[in-house]
Amino acid sequence: MADKATGPEEATAADLADGAGTPVIEVLTGAHAYLREVVAAVGDEQWGAATPCDAWTVRQVLNHARIDQQGYGLALTGGRPDSDPFHPADALDGDPAAELAKVLDAVAEAYAGLPADAGQVPTPLGPLPLPLAIGAAAMDAAVHAWDIAVATGQDRPLPAGTAEGIGPAAEHLVDHLRDSYQVFAPARETPDGHDRSAALLAFLGRDPRWSPRAD
Repeated sequence: MADKATGPEEATAADLADGAGTPVIEVLTGAHAYLREVVAAVGDEQWGAATPCDAWTVRQVLNHARIDQQGYGLALTGGRPDSDPFHPADALDGDPAAELAKVLDAVAEAYAGLPADAGQVPTPLGPLPLPLAIGAAAMDAAVHAWDIAVATGQDRPLPAGTAEGIGPAAEHLVDHLRDSYQVFAPARETPDGHDRSAALLAFLGRDPRWSPRAD
């Protein structure tokens, strides 16, 4: 992933356009669909499994992802989540898929209701151009869906179209977030014969070949 000379506040809609011309909101709804599908397939006995996020269980990754998405939605109305996404509970409250769906529906509806020329919009990362804000929310949802999928042995790789759609947001944001806040691990070497999804995961500090440790 190449670094950009411009900062997040200087990114334009043209800079952030999906190369395939996908409407930006569809990048978010696609990432949400991936997260919903993965969470719905987690078995009752798998919530305590280890994940690519060091020291976090599947339960904690889900809670982190849900709170993060909640944060993107509430930022548009001046609110904040009532818990810290970086200290997620290792417990489930109610039906995990249903609780997640409530949040994702609200976030998608909030972003879909914004005018295309909204310009800068508030996010948990500060004000960002609308396409970049949507891409950031989508990136968070998609990468944690992948974390849960591989932790629970699901054959549900990060969809190539989703990776392509969130690539511009990753290029504009991740190095700054990694350097300033250490919220991403160092980028990894891109594996041989990589595809777009593997390249993105490696850039985000994930091992695209990660698998659970044998007991």
